[in-house]
Amino acid sequence: MKIAEYTIDLERAAKIINKKRYRRVALQFPEGLKNYLPSFVAFLQKHTDASIIIAADPCFGACDFAHQELQNVGVDFVIQLGHEPIPSLQKSAIPSLFLTAQATVDVLPVVQKALPLLQGKKIGIVATTQHVHYISAVEQLLKDHSFEPMSGRGDKRIAVNGQILGCNFSAATSILKNVDSFLFIGSGTFHPLGLVLAVKKPVIAVDPYTKEVKTKELEEFKDMVLRQRYGAIARSKDAQVFGILVGLKKGQQRIELADKLQQMLTENHKQSYLIALDTFSPTHVQSFTTIDCFVSTACPRIAIDEYLQYKTPIITPIELEIVLGIKTWDDYSFDQILSE
Repeated sequence: MKIAEYTIDLERAAKIINKKRYRRVALQFPEGLKNYLPSFVAFLQKHTDASIIIAADPCFGACDFAHQELQNVGVDFVIQLGHEPIPSLQKSAIPSLFLTAQATVDVLPVVQKALPLLQGKKIGIVATTQHVHYISAVEQLLKDHSFEPMSGRGDKRIAVNGQILGCNFSAATSILKNVDSFLFIGSGTFHPLGLVLAVKKPVIAVDPYTKEVKTKELEEFKDMVLRQRYGAIARSKDAQVFGILVGLKKGQQRIELADKLQQMLTENHKQSYLIALDTFSPTHVQSFTTIDCFVSTACPRIAIDEYLQYKTPIITPIELEIVLGIKTWDDYSFDQILSE
């Protein structure tokens, strides 16, 4: 099914629904696809006899499975739109299907525009899920201009070569020693920011939608975020009571890491509490007025995206180690959720 700037294989979903005779199907999708909701529902109603229910809670990625409680309202099948599955995660309690929203916008014109800015000859290519199917074409374009392109295989959380997630850049770090710089294909700033911090090599970011090529702007954004992170660490130096945030979303559960951090705090004569949450926001934690600092073990974006909205500082696990003097600022790196 083609809709706007994407191709989504809803035909496959309809075949599975009819073959398995599923009766109530839940649709789960990220905010960016919600405008197309009527088209998705209309297609499935036309091609199946299933009743369609919308899982309207925010969906932040493949780590964010639909709630098992959907079984309580009769859901026997879940379709998550817009993401590749995370291979290392256990299957959902409800039969599920991941359908990638493949962007149809041509990435080659903006890549062509970026060629003069690429540093070195050996170029690592990475992309977000929506654009990863264009990597082979981009590699050929670079070869035609005498570059040596390369895409890496990520860890067990990564489904496709060259794919990066907001919490996992292993497809890039796996080829780090073999490339001079990286070409990122995708929209937004968070993914390329994480990439820059993870690889510490030049990154050129191209946005197929806006046709923008970013390199200097990316470095400026990185410097701004690092100043904020340094400030968060400084604000946490005198903290005595810590709240360790544990994510309940299936792909964000790092309870072993939370236990390790709590032991680390105990050894440094600090008090701490483990706090479990499904969805994180400043309003969800502001009632914990006796806590001096929060440490997030869930999605790495939590500590960065809304940093200025948290009255109490919120930091990442490696930032906690810097606070405690176990590591120094020179050891700073972007928090990632990697496959063990």
